[in-house]
Amino acid sequence: MRNYLKEGFFLIVLFLFIWLYTLIWGRPFNIDHYFDRTTIKVALGEPQLLSSIGIIDNTLMDFHSDDLSDFSDEKTSDLINKALREYKTLLSYNYESLEANQKISYDIAEWILSMAQDAKNFQYHSYPVNQLSGIQNELPSFMDAIHQIINKKSANNYISRLSQFDRVISETIEKLKKRETLGIIAPKFVLLKVMEQMKVFIEQPPEKNILFISFKKKLNSLDNINTPEKHKLETQVLDEIDKNVYPSYKSLLNYLKDLSTIATTDDGVWKLPNGDNFYKYMLNINTTTDMSPEEIHLLGLVEVDRIQSEMLSILDSLGLKGSNVGELMKDLSKQDRFIFPDSDSGRDAIIEEYENIIREIDDGIFPIFEFRPKSKVEVRRIPKFKEKTAPGAYYNQPSMDGKRPGIFYANLRNVNDIPSFGMKTLAYHEAIPGHHYQLAIQLEMEDVPIFRRFSPFTAYIEGWALYAERIAAEYGFHTNPYTDLGRLQAELFRAVRLVVDTGIHFKRWNRETAVDYMSNNTGMPILEVTAEIERYIVWPGQACAYKIGMNKILELREEAKLKLGPRFNIKEFHTVVLQNGAVPLSLLDRLVDNYIEDTQRGD
Repeated sequence: MRNYLKEGFFLIVLFLFIWLYTLIWGRPFNIDHYFDRTTIKVALGEPQLLSSIGIIDNTLMDFHSDDLSDFSDEKTSDLINKALREYKTLLSYNYESLEANQKISYDIAEWILSMAQDAKNFQYHSYPVNQLSGIQNELPSFMDAIHQIINKKSANNYISRLSQFDRVISETIEKLKKRETLGIIAPKFVLLKVMEQMKVFIEQPPEKNILFISFKKKLNSLDNINTPEKHKLETQVLDEIDKNVYPSYKSLLNYLKDLSTIATTDDGVWKLPNGDNFYKYMLNINTTTDMSPEEIHLLGLVEVDRIQSEMLSILDSLGLKGSNVGELMKDLSKQDRFIFPDSDSGRDAIIEEYENIIREIDDGIFPIFEFRPKSKVEVRRIPKFKEKTAPGAYYNQPSMDGKRPGIFYANLRNVNDIPSFGMKTLAYHEAIPGHHYQLAIQLEMEDVPIFRRFSPFTAYIEGWALYAERIAAEYGFHTNPYTDLGRLQAELFRAVRLVVDTGIHFKRWNRETAVDYMSNNTGMPILEVTAEIERYIVWPGQACAYKIGMNKILELREEAKLKLGPRFNIKEFHTVVLQNGAVPLSLLDRLVDNYIEDTQRGD
């Protein structure tokens, strides 16, 4: 009996060893283990990603919160090569033997990993320093919005991360030098704007820098650190800013000064090596379709005409006569009744109004949705140091554990650029039922591999947010024609994007031509238009995702209505679209087809 027990114990240990080996290093027996293993392996090497997820920050398992991620080209190459290896492993699984939900996970993973080869071909086709998402403003934003301070240890971790700014900036300079040798240099205006941004950041005394202000605010909210300790920690932060952060920024600034002397004024990525194919790749990544630049450009022109016709009809009914939508909307947006005071109190009133709009729709949205996210959403002003070159608004999703809320950031650089009739639509897009609704629900999905809670498909995510603007209007949340004009202006803005993005990167428009087209056709403020065009220049293809994604959702909804007739249920349709998180549009097409077939069969 004892021998049998020994043999049994040996077999159990052997089985566990084999299972662990395949789970960690080999090919897991269960594809769900494969998905989670792949995700965890990536996340463990990305300290900032782990903090963004937020599950293990400030726990016994927190090994990362004193570290910043590796931003080197070598790290990027390593990630691409790992993706290529994981793609081969994925293809080794028998697709037909998988359960329905596993097939969805497989399809999403296959789409993502299959992009690795093209990513390798275009690894250096990026601008690591730019006015929107460059490392020089992303690091301070991360420290402010993501790094949580709950005790002395997390405060020291903050200081440790500050000490690594020089390493990250050095990696960024090396990336820029590599791209310089390949002829991949951002347009001159991008470098000049970044330099201006950085000068503002380092010219202020450390105690007025967002890195210190944010730290002090978080620290002062704690009762578990005494006053002398707080003072000591604050002194250390000021020291790191003065002796580490500022010198590293000055090094980058000096390099950019030299780089700007050889930068050109060509704006489109057509100027880069193999630039035309790179743009097609970026359109494919962002729209998850095979639409060509020419097809997207023509779609944009058609949509601009359609939306402008609808707007002219409303404007005419309001007694605003004319044929140029842009001019009419410019005149409307200047009327005092739509403008908040240009003061701190006026800006506070804008934030409060956004909060009221969100509260109203959150209370009344249930008739068309079966569930809502658990996480809350807050409205905040975009930090002053980056608002000049930032877009009109953006959204940061909550932490996975729900402790950090979703945040709708509004740009308050100029209150004259925020007519009240456009505020509802922006809130619906960024918060409820747009980005916060969809992304928070995605984070809270159960019984799915971890990676699906962070699926990055822009056409779906932004398409849903634009669809959210439309659905709010369809179900009575616009109570006057002026806010409906704001909604249509926002949709027109996304249609114009199709024209100007392809115009810049495919038809070789310059920045001024694109600014004129958007300004003349939308009536948006020139500062906002300029910031938007400059965004498309450094994020090629991204702006095309919104309208293409929205059109697909509307197309699928109309198909479901047509085929199901009285059996069509808007709540069920929204559940089908939302319940799997972000997916490529081709997969969304299939999921809705399955819903239609199941409903027709009575399942």
